[in-house]
Amino acid sequence: MLSLWLYGSTLGHLVRQWWQDPNFSYGFFVPLFSGFVLWQERDRLSRIAPCPSWSGFAVISLALCLLVVGRLGAELFLARSSFVLLLAGLTILFRGWDLFRAVFFPWAFLLLMIPIPALVLDEVTFPLQLLGSRVSTDILQLLGVPVLLQGNILQLPGVPPLEVAEACSGIHSLISLLTLSIIYGYLMEKRLWARWVLALASVPIAIVANGVRIVGTGLLVRYWDAQKALGYFHASWGWLIFVVSLLMLYTVDRLFRWTGRKKESGS
Repeated sequence: MLSLWLYGSTLGHLVRQWWQDPNFSYGFFVPLFSGFVLWQERDRLSRIAPCPSWSGFAVISLALCLLVVGRLGAELFLARSSFVLLLAGLTILFRGWDLFRAVFFPWAFLLLMIPIPALVLDEVTFPLQLLGSRVSTDILQLLGVPVLLQGNILQLPGVPPLEVAEACSGIHSLISLLTLSIIYGYLMEKRLWARWVLALASVPIAIVANGVRIVGTGLLVRYWDAQKALGYFHASWGWLIFVVSLLMLYTVDRLFRWTGRKKESGS
């Protein structure tokens, strides 16, 4: 009860952000998946003998310090992260390090429910904007579309400039795809290395898919209707590209399975 009193407003604000901002709506799935993993492992976890450790107090103290600093400095990431750290401290204090090590994966996965801080987001977003602009320009030129790149703005003849804005950087789709790739890997793959590769593969997949979105918009602007391409169809690209990303992730997994079967049949 004391924990809920301390973190009630922090967690409430986090849930509202998930609900109101589509970029972070995947956050609802994170605690649900962590709970599912714990339920799946309940028999194994129940066999771990409790071994309470007073070192949990140190972890709890650190979590409370982060909460205070986060509240005083209006730093939501610190305040929210302190709740995840508090869960670790309580686990260690009442059940010991053995149990914490056993639940480390679902515990660490909870960190993905916390939107990354704006400072880090700004540092990552602009390079992704430039990368997406450069790759899209090269692809459009290969397709025979005359385009001039100026920073993150694509200039096509006879149409308004096409700006690769922050929303088109792909950073939010990257984070959500990373989250789903971890869930997919846990549910569909038993091999630990394959789970790691699927998680890492989400990064280039998100970048490629975002490039497809920009190129598609450029082609629609060039050969169809600029207003429609930059309006309804541009807004709809987000869902379409995310589906394409999931299909690419599924293709990578199927490739792993096919390679594994081929090795087994050849041995």
